Amino acid sequence: MLRRWLILTLLLLAAFAALVAWLNVRGETAIAAAAAPSTGTPQQIERGEYLARAGNCMTCHTTRGGLPYAGGRGIATPFGTVYAGNLTPDAETGLGSWSAEHFWRALHHGRSFDGRLLYPAFPYPDTTRVTREDSDALYAYLRSLPAVKQANTPHALQFPYGTQAALAVWRALFFRPGSFEPEASQSAEWNRGAYLVRGLGHCAACHGGRNFLGATPQGGLSLAGGLIPMRNWYAPALSAPDQAGVADWPLDDIVALLRTGVSPRGSALGPMADVVYRSLQHLRVEDLRAIATFLKALPPTRSQSGDGKPADPAVLELGAKRYEKHCADCHGARGEGVKSPAGAWMYPPLAGNRTVTMDPPANLVRVIVHGGFLPATAGNPRPFGMPPFGLALDDDEIAAIASFLRSSWGAAAGAVSPQDVARFRGGAGD
Repeated sequence: MLRRWLILTLLLLAAFAALVAWLNVRGETAIAAAAAPSTGTPQQIERGEYLARAGNCMTCHTTRGGLPYAGGRGIATPFGTVYAGNLTPDAETGLGSWSAEHFWRALHHGRSFDGRLLYPAFPYPDTTRVTREDSDALYAYLRSLPAVKQANTPHALQFPYGTQAALAVWRALFFRPGSFEPEASQSAEWNRGAYLVRGLGHCAACHGGRNFLGATPQGGLSLAGGLIPMRNWYAPALSAPDQAGVADWPLDDIVALLRTGVSPRGSALGPMADVVYRSLQHLRVEDLRAIATFLKALPPTRSQSGDGKPADPAVLELGAKRYEKHCADCHGARGEGVKSPAGAWMYPPLAGNRTVTMDPPANLVRVIVHGGFLPATAGNPRPFGMPPFGLALDDDEIAAIASFLRSSWGAAAGAVSPQDVARFRGGAGD
């Protein structure tokens, strides 16, 4: 009997392994042995440079103080640190031996030059939707860069997450190679925006949230918001009116936010400020309008903001006192904000501000602790910023200010505790 059970178990394990193996190669075609590196046309290279900006590739593939695209930047995850690779055309440490087919396989299938499975810190669940034409342009641009000999840093992942076997199971569960399929019922502009948001722009990598195994819901199509792992910034839901939904915004206001980091309706802070600075401000207006058109048309969804427990009156009293002392001079006695003579917001209003009332209150806490700094862009080269108060105020005081803001001037969001402040203070990259 024991032998029979052992045989059955082995057969089931073999069947599972075969299924996982098949799921990891479905849709792939073998790369011909003769496939060799190639060069692109000037038009391809120019297009590839633009697409690299749109995908914000340099940010992850350039370490602080390092040469562009030479890799080495560590990306902290709940499972350990993943180090971005060298994308320059160095023959030994970069893409010098890669063909256009190898590069396409990496974007589309999440597989490296030697066939190894790549970790989804590289957002291939999103870049799988990039067209072959755009992939070839990106490849041509990267091949045109100066070669930098810089060895790739090995990943530092906890067992078993650092194994190819674990990654194969993850992919079998959560990854489906795909392509972008335009929706016939939508305009060309909407489809262009959908392609940029869902593909190369990989917006769902932050705004989609992640489950306990680090996968984004709905294959990277969800934009329902989520806490960015290890960074403690909350990427708000792009479809929720009380978070980052823009359905009721004028199109030009959305474009302004994407292009300059500021608009009459909101500002870009935290990781989003970096995206605006390094990527979005460099895009053509027609692409920004396409993104805005897509975001504006997202079906509205509900969030959980405002459902928390009210703060204790003593906490609110402390928060009011600290607000008057540290905040009111800029943001106004009633959170009304201050405008410049030209009519632009110098200090944004806090009354009715969605960052104030969102749940979780991560972004509000982080702005108070670390300061709020807008990106310096061509359209807003000298932005106003907010100083950090993380050293001047303790966790109790910060929690009191946050709770006061979330319950004043018509707001009815839940209290922020000192434990919340302690939780959201730190994070990778600070």
